[in-house]
Amino acid sequence: MSCLRVLCAILFPPLAVFDKGCGSIIIVFLLTLCGWIPGVIAALIILNNPER
Repeated sequence: MSCLRVLCAILFPPLAVFDKGCGSIIIVFLLTLCGWIPGVIAALIILNNPER
């Protein structure tokens, strides 16, 4: 997980998970609409997952 991705996840979470698939983008986008903090947390969890 690079520093640029972490910064992107903090500023605009859906952009950080752009290459992780459509489902991840939708989930992070919906969580970001509900609140900025849940979107950031979801983006960081998805980025930190080594399986994807």
